Amino acid sequence: MAKILIVRMGALGDILHALPTVTGIRSALPDATIGWLVEETWRELLAAQGTRTSASELSQQKPVVNLIHAVNTKRWRRRMFYPSTAQEVLNVMRDISRCGYDATLDFQANLKSASFAAMSGSPRHAGFADPRERAARFFYSHKFPRCGEHVVEQDHGLAVQALKEHLGRKELKLLAPQLPHDSAAESWVEGEIKKLGIASFAIVNPGAGWGGKQWPTERFGEVAQALARHNLRTLVNAGPGETELADAVVCAGGGNAFSVSCTVGQLIALTRRARIMIGGDTGPLHLAAALGVPVVGLYGPTDPARTGPFGTRAISLRHPESKTSFSHNSYPDAGLLRIEAQEVIAAARQLLGSSHA
Repeated sequence: MAKILIVRMGALGDILHALPTVTGIRSALPDATIGWLVEETWRELLAAQGTRTSASELSQQKPVVNLIHAVNTKRWRRRMFYPSTAQEVLNVMRDISRCGYDATLDFQANLKSASFAAMSGSPRHAGFADPRERAARFFYSHKFPRCGEHVVEQDHGLAVQALKEHLGRKELKLLAPQLPHDSAAESWVEGEIKKLGIASFAIVNPGAGWGGKQWPTERFGEVAQALARHNLRTLVNAGPGETELADAVVCAGGGNAFSVSCTVGQLIALTRRARIMIGGDTGPLHLAAALGVPVVGLYGPTDPARTGPFGTRAISLRHPESKTSFSHNSYPDAGLLRIEAQEVIAAARQLLGSSHA
C-alpha cells in the first residue's frame, strides 16, 4: 500500500490547483495513505473544523487525505529563536518521518517546501526540474519536467511521472476536487442567508493578492446593481484586511450588496450555494471553480492560460494591454482597468443563462 506525502503549504488558490491531482491519486490508489503538509490557515480545505488529524478513515468531513500535517511557518519566522519553535518544527518532522512515506511530491517548488520534502524521510522526494526558486532543485532526489500550461496540468504531470511505479498500468486522472462538508459551517450559512433575507445570490471578491490584480470597487458595485435587476443579490467576500474594500463595494452597490466575513470552512459552504462568482485571480475565485460554480475571472498581470478558472463554466476577461508579470505592483494593472463593468455584466448574464439574460 503506497504512502504519499503532498507538500503544498499555501495559499488558497494554489492548494485548490493541486487538489484535482490528489483527488485523482485517491481514485487511482484507493488504499493509499495520503498525507498533506499544509499551513494551519488552510487546513479546512482538507478537513472540516474539528476533524481528527490522526484518523486514517475518510469521510464527507475529510474526503481525500488521510493525514494532515499542519504547520505555522509565519509564527515560526516571528519566533525563530524561541526554543518552543524549534520543538514545534521537530515534532512536525518527527510525525511525518514516523508515517514512513514512500514518496513526497512538492507542488510548491520553492526553497521552503523543498526543504520540508527533503526532511520528510521518504526515499523519493520529487519536484519540478525548473522550480520557482532555483535552489529548491538541489533538495529533490527526483526532478521532472513540467507538462501542460495550466498549473493544474503541471501538478498532474509531476504526479504522473513521480508515482509511475505505484500507479503501474492505472491511469491517473484529473478529477473534480472533493472538498469537506462541515455541518456547523452549513448552519452558519443558513443563518446568514435568513438574516439578510436573500434567496439567490452572487459572490464577488474585490480583494487580491496584490494591487495589480485589484479591479475597482465602484465597478463591482455597478455589477451588483445590474445583477439585482435579475433578482440576484451580491455577497461581497471580505478576507482578512479587506473590510474597507468590501465596504466600498457595498456602498457602490446601492443597497444590493452585503459584506460577509467568514472562515475557510464557511466560505466553502457559502460558495456551494452561489449562482456565480466574480473576481480576480485569487483564492475564492478558484474555490468557486473547484465547486463547479460559474465564474467570471478578471485578469491583468497574471495569465488565465496558466491560472485561469479550471473545471467549471467560466469566462476570463483580460485586456490585450495586460502583460504577465510577477512583480507584485501595488498599483492596478493598466490593462485590468480597461475592463469595463458592462463587459463583466454581459459575461455574467451569459453564464447565468437565458432566464437571466
